[in-house]
Amino acid sequence: MQAVFHWPLRVYYEDTDTGGVVFYANYLKFFERARTEWLRAAGVEQQSLAVSDKVMFVVKSTAIDYHLPGLLDDQISVSVVVKKLGRASVEFDQQAWRIGGVEPQLLCSGSIRVGCVDTQSLRPVGIPAHVLARLGQSHVLAQ
Repeated sequence: MQAVFHWPLRVYYEDTDTGGVVFYANYLKFFERARTEWLRAAGVEQQSLAVSDKVMFVVKSTAIDYHLPGLLDDQISVSVVVKKLGRASVEFDQQAWRIGGVEPQLLCSGSIRVGCVDTQSLRPVGIPAHVLARLGQSHVLAQ
């Protein structure tokens, strides 16, 4: 489970504060987008999962460290690594790197834990077996 999935993005004006620096909370959005694309690459569409299996993933906890400021127009690569795959939750290690320069620079790193819940009751439930099977093969997703 140490395969790394990368999702590229660019910092837009809407992502920054008045000084042109990425607003701190937007790294959570960047991480969310990368996890969504990681799931999509594994063949798991979240909307389909909610409709067909009546489950969805919700963030349970986050721990974020900021290393360097991201800036307007930066090219960023956001990584996703599954740290632990449980019966009803997944723990991720994620990083945002500035790329395109002489060498990549770590901007932000975090640990994110998501849980699987029933769409109606919002109570924890096990991740469907077909999804667990796809997530367990995440080593295929290294790019």
